[in-house]
Amino acid sequence: MIRDILLIQKREFEKRVKEGYIERDINFKKIGNMINVIIGPRRAGKSFFAIHMLNKLGNFGYVNFDDEKIVEIKEYNEIIDAVNSLYNNPKNLLFDEIQNLDKWELFVNRLQRQDYNMVITGSNSKLLSKELATHLTGRHLLTSIFPFSFKEFLKLENKELTNNEIKEKLLYYLTYGGYPEPLLKKLDYKDYLSTLFNSIIYKDIVKRFKIRNVQAIEDLASYLISNISKDFSYNTLSKVTKCKSVHTIEKYLNYLEEAFIFFKLTRFSFKFKEQVASNKKIYCIDNGFIYAKAFKFSSDLGKLYENLVAVELKKLGIKKMADIYYWKNTMNEEVDFVIKQGLRVKQLIQVCYNIEDYDTKKREIRALLKASKELKCNNLLVITEDKDSREKIKNKTINYIPLWKWLLK
Repeated sequence: MIRDILLIQKREFEKRVKEGYIERDINFKKIGNMINVIIGPRRAGKSFFAIHMLNKLGNFGYVNFDDEKIVEIKEYNEIIDAVNSLYNNPKNLLFDEIQNLDKWELFVNRLQRQDYNMVITGSNSKLLSKELATHLTGRHLLTSIFPFSFKEFLKLENKELTNNEIKEKLLYYLTYGGYPEPLLKKLDYKDYLSTLFNSIIYKDIVKRFKIRNVQAIEDLASYLISNISKDFSYNTLSKVTKCKSVHTIEKYLNYLEEAFIFFKLTRFSFKFKEQVASNKKIYCIDNGFIYAKAFKFSSDLGKLYENLVAVELKKLGIKKMADIYYWKNTMNEEVDFVIKQGLRVKQLIQVCYNIEDYDTKKREIRALLKASKELKCNNLLVITEDKDSREKIKNKTINYIPLWKWLLK
């Protein structure tokens, strides 16, 4: 029975290998028998990427654990026996969506000790390096894969584009996001992304964590997707969802983060207690979800700009290249992003679609200058629609860059 299931999976991935593939801007290293862990949102292209990488190395065995018949198997040796039979005793193994398997880490550790070269993928952020260190006794490398970046998205054109053409493509990408499948297969974005969003909620959260108050987590997800880039308190969220327990709301939000739908930013403070107690800001892993699921969605380009920048900065955070915050003072003046490396604040970023509006520019620059003074940071950047220049204000140099150019750096 197990062999038959894996045979069907084998046919599916062999078919996928023949499909069109966009080369990802990802540095993938297959080193010895280190466990390679690939994490990211569902349908972002993790298994497709891994299959193409391993295909270059020759024979490998493949198991997709996103199958209830496989995860119900109690004797894991039966899985390996079926893999060896089907793939002629491969030394390279790809285990897809490994988080679905109970006590997966014990299984993977044992196989590594038996000299298998392991690549595992997962759609749960608990597989990040901090968690992995406690799960995997062997050495491991972490690779994160998100939906297409703007640079990867432009590869679909297969030709060099003018600046004006790039700007036109940015408007499309801003709205529909970078999920590979609807882009490559010309599927209806709203249907595809709405279905995917709901599937993640029910499959990766409600079912896995046995949530009984389904309405509460549905309400929470709907509220968050419709209030991207706004700050919130757990008390506010408990009122919105009619869930009286603030602890439950915090737990639900953690589930949504673990499933790679949303992520939150903390307000910057030199005092840890203030950071913990402050309101958080919410962002979505892909702009397409905002288009597909936001209540009364209107084309608020400013919010879409900010969310897109947040996602790119989030990737830096996952790679441990920087810590990302936002800044806000007692007068509610705000800077969108604070980039901290080590003990120092390295850069302050404002995202402003229409910086040419006098009142808007005055508000954004005033907050930037105040944050610059408080945080002792002179690397000041404003990401805009078109402005590409620098100017000196109050002895501070402010750099302006169009979003499309920043995304392609």
